Amino acid sequence: MNRDFTVRKVRVGEWAVEVVLFAAAASAIAIIGGILYVVLSEAVKFFGQVSFLEFVTSTTWTPTFDNPQYGIAPLLTGTFMSTMVALVVAVPLGLLVAIYLSEFASPHARELIKPTLELLAGVPTVVYGYFALLFATPLLQRALAPFGIELPGFNLLSAGVVMGLMIIPTIASLSEDAMRAVPRAMREGSFALGATRLETSLRVVFPAAVSGVVGAVILGMSRAVGETMIVAIAAGQQPVMVTSPTQQGATVTAFIAQVALGDIPFGTLEYSSIFAAGMALLALTLVFNFIAFALQRRYREAY
Repeated sequence: MNRDFTVRKVRVGEWAVEVVLFAAAASAIAIIGGILYVVLSEAVKFFGQVSFLEFVTSTTWTPTFDNPQYGIAPLLTGTFMSTMVALVVAVPLGLLVAIYLSEFASPHARELIKPTLELLAGVPTVVYGYFALLFATPLLQRALAPFGIELPGFNLLSAGVVMGLMIIPTIASLSEDAMRAVPRAMREGSFALGATRLETSLRVVFPAAVSGVVGAVILGMSRAVGETMIVAIAAGQQPVMVTSPTQQGATVTAFIAQVALGDIPFGTLEYSSIFAAGMALLALTLVFNFIAFALQRRYREAY
């Protein structure tokens, strides 16, 4: 009798755990669905009055002017430029840190360095923004002056560099996890053939972990694309076609923040334009995620 009661109690407990876990998973899906509904429903209102062809082909973005134009290209060029600068900074530094932590650091050094590095991810982005504006920009101005490059006070270069510093923990931590997941036998086989630790790291461990590394880089890229405060503070808010990181420019997120905090009346076309820009940003992020998924499946190694 007691045994049957215990079995039923265990089954009820397992059922309750399954219900809680299912509710957690379903709530995540529901939240994503709600976000998509809000963005797409408002974007549909926008495209009911503005041609989608104009939105994707025009090179002028002036939704709050008397003669408004709605070409998303200037915001996308600013977003791409700041993201590319961030990746140029973050990818090499993040991968070097990951290789060091995975292959060279002692357990004590790893336990000290990795949590310290991840503290960078907890710094508020508004702090990074003012760091870019008040420290990185003057430093880059002095560094580029001897080469005849005049850097304006607001520019995408300093914003991108500081964004790169911000996403280093993401790339380094996830890449290090992928490298540490490579079986120890592969390292030992490489050492047995006479390879040095550096050769083993670069020619054995890194290629074996490349799918995880690619995922880390794409995740860092997605975070850079969606960053708001750094570019809003340090890059300027002038929506122009950007061809160089030394220019000032506006990104999609900076425009959304600018309009959302302004006095644009709710329900107007200008207000709906932030949802159209958000839809473009969402589509861009989804493309990056699909690319990461495809690359991970293509290069994933099974051990």
